[in-house]
Amino acid sequence: MSESKIENRTLEQLMGNRFGRYSKSIIQSRALPDIRDGLKPVQRRILFAMNKDGNTYDKGFRKSAKSVGNVMGNFHPHGDSSIYEAMVHLSQDWKLREPLIEMHGNNGSMDGDPAAAMRYTEARLSKIAGLMLQDIDKDTVEMTLNFDDTEKEPTVLPSRIPNLLLNGSTGISAGYATEIPPHNLGELIDGLIYLLKHPQASLDDLMKLIPGPDFPTGGIIQGRDGIRKAYTTGRGRVVVRAKTQIDRLRGGRQQITVDEIPYGVNKAQLVKRINDLRLAKKVEGIAEARDETDRSGLRIAIELKRNADAQGILNYLLKNTDLQINYNFNMVAIDDQRPMRIGLKHYLNSYLAFQQQIITRRTRFDLQKDQDRLHIVEGLIKALSILDDVIHTIRRSKNRKDAQHNLVVEYQFSDKQAAAIVALQLYRLTNTDVTDLQNEQAKLQKEIAAFEKILSDKSELDRVLENEMLVIKKEFATPRRTQIQNQVSQLKVARTVTVADEDVMVMVSHAGYIKRSSLRSYKASDFNDNGLREDDYPLLVQKASTLSHLFMFTNQGHVIYRPVHELTDVKWKDTGEHISQTIGLADNEEIISAIILKRLDLPGTMIISTSDGQVKQTALTELKPGSRYKSHASLVMKLKDPEAVVINVQYFEPELKNQTLVGISRQGYALRFDVSAVPTQGLRTAGVRAINLKDGDRLMNLVLAHDDDRLAIITQRGAFKEMAVDELDVGARARRGNLVLHRLKRNPHEIADFIAYPADFTGAVEVITDRPAFQDVLISDHHLGTAKSNGVFVVDTDSQGTPIRIRRKIVAEAEPVSEKETSN
Repeated sequence: MSESKIENRTLEQLMGNRFGRYSKSIIQSRALPDIRDGLKPVQRRILFAMNKDGNTYDKGFRKSAKSVGNVMGNFHPHGDSSIYEAMVHLSQDWKLREPLIEMHGNNGSMDGDPAAAMRYTEARLSKIAGLMLQDIDKDTVEMTLNFDDTEKEPTVLPSRIPNLLLNGSTGISAGYATEIPPHNLGELIDGLIYLLKHPQASLDDLMKLIPGPDFPTGGIIQGRDGIRKAYTTGRGRVVVRAKTQIDRLRGGRQQITVDEIPYGVNKAQLVKRINDLRLAKKVEGIAEARDETDRSGLRIAIELKRNADAQGILNYLLKNTDLQINYNFNMVAIDDQRPMRIGLKHYLNSYLAFQQQIITRRTRFDLQKDQDRLHIVEGLIKALSILDDVIHTIRRSKNRKDAQHNLVVEYQFSDKQAAAIVALQLYRLTNTDVTDLQNEQAKLQKEIAAFEKILSDKSELDRVLENEMLVIKKEFATPRRTQIQNQVSQLKVARTVTVADEDVMVMVSHAGYIKRSSLRSYKASDFNDNGLREDDYPLLVQKASTLSHLFMFTNQGHVIYRPVHELTDVKWKDTGEHISQTIGLADNEEIISAIILKRLDLPGTMIISTSDGQVKQTALTELKPGSRYKSHASLVMKLKDPEAVVINVQYFEPELKNQTLVGISRQGYALRFDVSAVPTQGLRTAGVRAINLKDGDRLMNLVLAHDDDRLAIITQRGAFKEMAVDELDVGARARRGNLVLHRLKRNPHEIADFIAYPADFTGAVEVITDRPAFQDVLISDHHLGTAKSNGVFVVDTDSQGTPIRIRRKIVAEAEPVSEKETSN
C-alpha cells in the first residue's frame, strides 16, 4: 500500500480555492448568458434536447415532463423544477420579446401566478427557436461531452437571431449580476447590417436604428441619455412608465385606463397597491381600481369620483406605484469565457463575428460534402461510359471486396468511387441516369464554386450574412411596442390629490401641544374641555382647511412647520401631540406665536421682533420647508443679545394699506413707524433697530395696527387702559418714543403687554398672569384714556398673580385668534 500524501493547508487557502472554483462554475455555467447566443446553459440544453428529439414547431406538442426528463437525464443533472421553470420562462410572452418555446396549458401570468405542473402542460419549440438551432448539424459550433460522457452537447447554439438583446437576460451569480432588456428584432437586424457595411459606425449612428429597448409589455421609456449611457458603458438607468389614458364616463366622472404596464411589474400587486392607497386615504378621488384584463389584452380601470383631479391622481400613482419604475441596465455577459460588461457596439461586433464564424464553418461543411459527392458522381459517370468493361470486371470478381479492388486496379477508380459503383442498382444503368448524373455534376460544381468564393472573399461572406438576416427580418420582425421619449418628465402632485380638502379645528397650546379635530367632534364638545392641563392654555384655536399650513415660532428664533393635514387627528377633548415628540426644544424655549396660512407662495412677509428692540421682515417664501421639517426647526431670527428673546411674529400682507408698527417698551416708551422702514432680510439675520431702549429697558411687544385701531394695555400691577393708535405720531424707526404711562415715584407701572384691536370691537380681552390665572375684561366697560394715564385696576395681583400677557379672548367658533393678536 503506497503511503498517502497529506498536504498541510490553512483554512483560508482551502476556502479561497474552493469558493473560487465554485464562483467560476456559477459565473460561466449557470447564471450569466453567453454573448454569442444569449443563453444560459440550462436554456441552451433545453432547446438542444427538444430539437434533438424532434419536438419542433412543425410537429405536435409533447408533455413538458418528457422534455424535462430528457434534459435532466442527458444534459443537465439538476432538479427538475429548475429545468421546468427555465422552460416556462422561455415560453412567457410578457417576459421575452420573442418566446422560444410554445406551451399549451397554464404557463403562469403577469399576476405572478405559477405555471401548472409539468405533467399537465405540453410544449414544443417555437418557429423562431428553429433559427437558434439552424445548421447545428453542420459542424457550426463546438460540441463537448455531456456530464456522463455518453452524448455530446453544444457549447453554444448557432443563434441565427441576436438573442442576447432580442430577449434580454436577468441573472445573479457570484460577484456579478446582469440585467439586459429585450429589444426589437427588426431594429437589431438593421443595426447589424449597418455595422456590417460601416465597421467604423459611431454609437449615435447605431442608435438611429436601435433607439432603445422594446419591452414585450410595451409602455413608455423616458430618458434617452440613460439609454445612450447604457449602450456606451453597459450601465444606465431609464424611467419606464405605463401607457395610460383618461376616459370620460357617464355622469361627468372620469376613469384612468392602463393599457400597458412597465416590464417586469406584477399586475395583481399593482392593482392591490392602488386600492391600498385608496383605502388608506393616501390619495383622494379614486372610487375603485379594477383589473379588466381579458383575452383581448391588458386593461386596468381606475375609476375616479366626481370632480376628481384625474391628471393629479395619475401623477400621484405614477410617483407612488409601479405604474412608473426605474429600469437599471447592467449588461453583463460571458465573452470568451470571461464575464464582461458590454455596450451596444461591442455586442453587435461580437455577434457579427460569431455569425461570420458560423457561416464559414457551415460553408466548409457543405463544401466538403459537395466535394465528396462530386467525386462519387464523377466516378459513376466514368463507370457508365465504360459500362460493359465494368460489368465484366465485377462478374469475374470473387466477391464485393474483390470487385472494388479490381475496379481500382484496372480503371483507376478511388476506393470510394469503386464502393459506389459496386453498390449501384441495375435500374440506374440507363441513359436517363447518365443525364441526371451530369446535371448533378454541374450543380455540384456550381455550388462548390460558390462555397469557395464565400471562403475566400470576405465581402461575399458578408453578403450572404446580410441576405440571411434580411430573410429573417422579413419573416419574423414585428412593430415596436415601447415608445421612447427623450426626457424624463417631472411629476408634480398637487396637495389636493393626496389630502381631502375639509375644514378642521386646529389648536396650539402654550405648553407645546398641537392637534386637529373634526368640526363634528369640536361642535359636540364643550369649548373649554380641550384636553389641556390646568396650567396650560391655547395660543391658537382656528378653523382651517387640511390643505393649509401651520407655522409655530419660538422665543429662541426658530420656526416649526406642519401641514395641517399632518397634525395628529384626535377628538377635541384629547390632548394631542406634544411638539417634543418630533422636534427637540431647548429647556427655556417655548412657542410664542402660531400662524395658519392657506398657501406657501403668498406674497407677504413675516415681521419678527425681539425683546432687545430688533425687528425685520422676512419673505414667506424664505420659510418654505425643507425635507427635514418633521424633525428639525429652522432658524428665522438671529439673536444678537444672549438674554434677548423673540416677542412676536406677525404675517404682513403688502396689499393691506394704512398699517403701521407700534412698539412699547417695559418702561412705557411707545414708538410708531411705517412698515416700509423695516427692510426685508433673509433667514439667520438679526434685523435692524426698531426702538432705542434705555439701559435695563426691553421691548414688550411690536404689533401691526391701522390708523383707527385702539391699543389695550396691561401693566405688571394689573392696571388696564385703552388708547387710540393715532395718539402716537408716525415717526422714524430706532427712536426712543413717547411715554404712554404716568411715571410714579413709588412702585411705578410697567408695561406687561399690549395688543391692537379694531375700534368697532366690543368683545372681551383676556389677561393672563404668571400663575396662570385668566381675567376677562370687557372693552365696553372701559373708556379711552389719555396717553399719560395709567388706566384702572382689573387684576388683583396678590390673589391672581402678575399679568404677563393680554389678548383677545378665544371663544368657541372664533376667527383666527393668537396670543399676540393683531388687527390682521
